[in-house]
Amino acid sequence: MKRLTAQYIITNSGPPLKRAVITTEDDGTIISVEKTEGNLKEKYSTEFYNGIIIPGFVNCHCHLELSHMKGYTPKGKGLGGFIEQIRSTRDNNKENIFSSAFSADNYMFKEGIVLCADVCNTSDSFKIKKESRIRYINLLEVFGLDPDKAGRRMDDIINVAGIAKEMDLPFSLVPHSAYSTSLTLFRLLRNESLNNKITSIHFMETDGEETFLKNRTGPLMSSYKRSGLIPSRLETSKSHADVVLNEVTKSGNLILVHNTYADRTTIRVIKERENLFWCLCPNSNIYIENKIPPLNLLIDEGCEIVIGTDSLASNSNLSILEELKTLQFSFPEIPFEDLVSWATINGAKALGEEDRIGRIETGKKPGLLLLENVDLQNMKLLPESFVTRLI
Repeated sequence: MKRLTAQYIITNSGPPLKRAVITTEDDGTIISVEKTEGNLKEKYSTEFYNGIIIPGFVNCHCHLELSHMKGYTPKGKGLGGFIEQIRSTRDNNKENIFSSAFSADNYMFKEGIVLCADVCNTSDSFKIKKESRIRYINLLEVFGLDPDKAGRRMDDIINVAGIAKEMDLPFSLVPHSAYSTSLTLFRLLRNESLNNKITSIHFMETDGEETFLKNRTGPLMSSYKRSGLIPSRLETSKSHADVVLNEVTKSGNLILVHNTYADRTTIRVIKERENLFWCLCPNSNIYIENKIPPLNLLIDEGCEIVIGTDSLASNSNLSILEELKTLQFSFPEIPFEDLVSWATINGAKALGEEDRIGRIETGKKPGLLLLENVDLQNMKLLPESFVTRLI
């Protein structure tokens, strides 16, 4: 049994508690949260920390299997250029896929991540996840513009799903994006994902997506042409809204990833889709597009926000705290408690795990993190703020 306290505790079940005492089982299950109204009395074996205790982080978007690509893609080249680099260099350094992913998994655990939605195109990372201290939801991703190859694409990802099933790893079949998936493939996938609990899709990451979908022009079209990927018969949806409302399974939760160019009209149209979550990966967006998502717009429209890191191909590290710092420094008016909620309980809800993690409450096992070097007077993160895993 452990007893822990800090200057503040953010439980996600009410306002921050000042010097409350958390008692846990040795395995991290919360036994009790004792309010002290800030008047902490010394008691044997209570560990006091000068910082803020919060629940464990939830990473709602990652690509662990791309960890070997750190530093392989130049910054600021736009999504079209980034995709070309991924295609041309993904097999470079391939002998280090396992070791790089293993290191990234350990880093995420150290950085306080307890749950991660990880996008997979292969089974390369499955052994790591099977043995990881992080719980992974595997989002097995399919893409392809050629409708005549859609069946083959589905066969490939179903084979990966078979491996996940044999290893008893949770998984869903999901599309990559509106701009990379033919309508034929979307509809084959929809039939295979009728019972999905979790679905994700890369969404409005660049303004070139709309241009490609509507007019078959722009930087994405140019990138596809340079790579020889435009099929003789090109069939894609005409809008992001149509994809969300008509092509993606209506089952379970849907996580829209990036949203860098989300606009009010699209947000309002697609919000009729229930169980919708908006995942922000700001450091990746800056890396690729040198742009940050319209956070105030998303808040104004009542969007459920969650946080992701994307991959080491488009980020310097896989730290949820660093994503929160970027958002706070770009939008200093955002309350600190909101940032924590997005990275904890909202992520737990998006991944269907809120009964276990996301809140510091009796009976839950959320993991406990300590945020240190924080401006406690103003409740703000600082550039030098860091996280330590307590449980």
